[in-house]
Amino acid sequence: MDLVEWLQRLMTNFGAEWVMWLLIGLSVISVAIMLERAWFYHSLKDDIEKLASELRGRLRKSDFKGARRILEASPSAEAAVVMAGLHEADRGAQSAEEAMAGAKALQKVKLERRLAFLGTLGNNAPFIGLFGTVIGVVEAFDVLGRQDVTAAATEAARGMAPQEVMAAIAEALVATAVGLAVAIPAVAMYNVYQRRLKGILANTDALSSVLLAHLVASVGAHGALAVQDDED
Repeated sequence: MDLVEWLQRLMTNFGAEWVMWLLIGLSVISVAIMLERAWFYHSLKDDIEKLASELRGRLRKSDFKGARRILEASPSAEAAVVMAGLHEADRGAQSAEEAMAGAKALQKVKLERRLAFLGTLGNNAPFIGLFGTVIGVVEAFDVLGRQDVTAAATEAARGMAPQEVMAAIAEALVATAVGLAVAIPAVAMYNVYQRRLKGILANTDALSSVLLAHLVASVGAHGALAVQDDED
């Protein structure tokens, strides 16, 4: 028995049903990830424009305790990043910027968690379904190839073979349909979450700039004051 015949027998013996069960299992996992990510992103939701306005007002009054209370009360990832910078504000703008860059990287890891599975499944589920389709087509041709074993068998096969062939082809098409049904929602939600992630990171940069602008302005004001003192 050569390799091609062995592979053909292997595919026809197992059929394409296991491929569809695999796709259904992957679909259940992807739905669970979609729901978990939806809850996670919803838990981070906050009015960032209002938060930035309140933070700016506190910083202009040099009310760092009030600024901390505002950021601690916010569930957003943006507030967590700026909070890291605020802890290093007494060391200067550069230290605060580095602290926020590190916090932003950690938040990005949390935001991207499990999204790779959705992207990978969306790209590969159609190919898994296509694999099931190929198995179904191989089964159909295998049935056609066994029609002329004996004269009696041929007479019986005339009634049964077309049904077996159609069943194999139908199974093949179902595998393709299941693959697409799994891939489309995964790709759609992956794109939705990627867009949400980019929005959060953009808001993080905007909120971080509020703190950095205050720190840079404070350093400039203190420098100007020092120059005036020297001149006096």
